Amino acid sequence: MQTTTQAVIFDIGGVLLDGNTPMPGAVDALARLREASIPFLLLTNTTRRSHADLLAALHEAGLDVSAQQLLTPARAAAAWLQSYQTHGVLLIHPGLLPDFAGVDTTLIGAKSEATGPRAVIVGDAGEGFTYTTLNAAFRELMAGATLISLSDSRYFREADSLSLDAGPFVRLLENAAGVTSNAMGKPGASFFQQAIAALGFSAENITLIGDDVHSDIQGADAVGLQTILVQTGKYQDGDEDLAPENTLIAKDVLASVYLLNQR
Repeated sequence: MQTTTQAVIFDIGGVLLDGNTPMPGAVDALARLREASIPFLLLTNTTRRSHADLLAALHEAGLDVSAQQLLTPARAAAAWLQSYQTHGVLLIHPGLLPDFAGVDTTLIGAKSEATGPRAVIVGDAGEGFTYTTLNAAFRELMAGATLISLSDSRYFREADSLSLDAGPFVRLLENAAGVTSNAMGKPGASFFQQAIAALGFSAENITLIGDDVHSDIQGADAVGLQTILVQTGKYQDGDEDLAPENTLIAKDVLASVYLLNQR
C-alpha cells in the first residue's frame, strides 16, 4: 500500500554530516523540504557531543535546524531520571555531560550519598570503556540498578573507518548482569515514538532517512515508519538485502528527498 509522506525524520551522522562537514546535498535537501512545507526532525544516536554542541555543528555546516528539531537520547535519559526521581550513574563520554547538568547524577565509580533508585546510563564512552568502569557498572546492575542505553548502534563511521559504538558494551552488561536495557536511542521504539508524537502525523505518513540498516532502517520499520536507506556514511555493500521489503535506496540524502514523491 502506497502512502503519502507528510513528514521526514533524518539521521545525522553519515546522512547530513560527516564529522563537522555537511554531506553532499544536505543543505539542499533541507531547503527542498522547507519549500515543500514538509516538517522534519533530526534523530541521532550520537552520544559524544551534547545537544548544544551538535546543534552548533549543524549551524556551522549551513544546516538550518532549530533546537526543537534536534532529538537526542541523552536529553531523553535526563528527562527520564527526573521523571522517575532516579539517581543516574553515568558511563558516558565527557562531551555529553552538559546534557545532564542539574540532574541527580554521578560518574561511574564515584562515591555517592544518593539513596533510592539508581540507573546506569551507558553512551559511547570511547576511551572511558575500561574493565574498571564496566565492572563498576556491572556491580551497580547486580545491586538492582536499571540499565539505560543511549545507543544500541553497533558501530559508527569515524573519518575513513568504522569504530565500536555503545551497543556492544550494552549487550555485554545485559549478558553479565542478566538484565534488559531500557533503550533511549535507536533502534529503541520509544525514541522513534517520541519523534512521531512531536511531528503529529501517523507513522505510516512519516519517512525515516538513514544510513544504518540496523538502528535506522530496521528500527524505524518496526514502529511503522516508511524508510529510505542512503548509500553514504556507515552504509556497507549488501545492506539492501537486510532492509525491509518496502525500503527505498538512494545514493545520498538529496536523492532520498527526491524519492519522497514515490511514497
